[in-house]
Amino acid sequence: MAPTAVLRLPARALLRPWALLRGVALGRTEAAAGIRNGARRFGSQHVLVEPAAAAGVAVMKLRNPPVNSLSLELLTELVISLEKLENDKVFRGVILTSDCPSVFSSGLDLRELCGRNPARYAEFWKAVQEMWLRFYLSNLVLVAAINGACPAGGCLLSLTCDYRVLADNPKYLMGLNETLLGIVAPFWFKDSIMNTIGHRATEQALQLGSLLPPAEALQVGMVDQVVPEDQLLSTALSVIAKWLAVPDHARQLTKSMIRQATADRLLKQRDADIQNFVSFISKDAIQKSLQTYLEKLKQKKG
Repeated sequence: MAPTAVLRLPARALLRPWALLRGVALGRTEAAAGIRNGARRFGSQHVLVEPAAAAGVAVMKLRNPPVNSLSLELLTELVISLEKLENDKVFRGVILTSDCPSVFSSGLDLRELCGRNPARYAEFWKAVQEMWLRFYLSNLVLVAAINGACPAGGCLLSLTCDYRVLADNPKYLMGLNETLLGIVAPFWFKDSIMNTIGHRATEQALQLGSLLPPAEALQVGMVDQVVPEDQLLSTALSVIAKWLAVPDHARQLTKSMIRQATADRLLKQRDADIQNFVSFISKDAIQKSLQTYLEKLKQKKG
């Protein structure tokens, strides 16, 4: 795969993701019967977006079975789907959830981190950055309806949202567990969780690679509500209605005031962050650790 140039961007300029996606058809739309305001559903290979029952709200479903691993393709499709919604005046809020049973997202696709060349690592990491920046800074109201396990990159994706509702199932563990794989979470992963659960809780969670069951995730503030699984979507709709009751311009400016400084830390050093990632992930010890873990996963499946 051809190397991808690393671009230097001003603080609020974000990459257009279209060039990253290869061979995936996007923008396939079809009329949704009975949907108000002429809203339409659209999909791609790994993301489905459809209007919710409430006006102005879309449901974005990850569908990269079996576990919604965040591959280069899925990351790019997420960004493109969000951009389509942001450019559509019909939608003001998004409920982010999974189309795969029992898994919200297992995190970054480890196959993207193992046995690839440096150019591919750089391309992939740029896509991870882009996903985080676009979701974290989105003017839309984003509510995560977490209907399955949510470790690592899945947790990161949920942390970009304005509100998180987690289904009450002891198997639905959540957290940034990178250290257990011998990987160090980058500073903007750390910023995301520390802004959510605080400094001391972050020290423990990141160093230990903690994966928390619903009750503990709620206790530390990683999620805002834990509800029975059959009430997850209705709760998310109720929550998003409260957020949409606030005038958009006031809410959006307030969100930017709170979040922009955190995003700027990455925007000002995207190139260095990519280079650090490529250097780290290319180390023999890291590659060996990832290969060993992938082999164990294969044996479990077998």
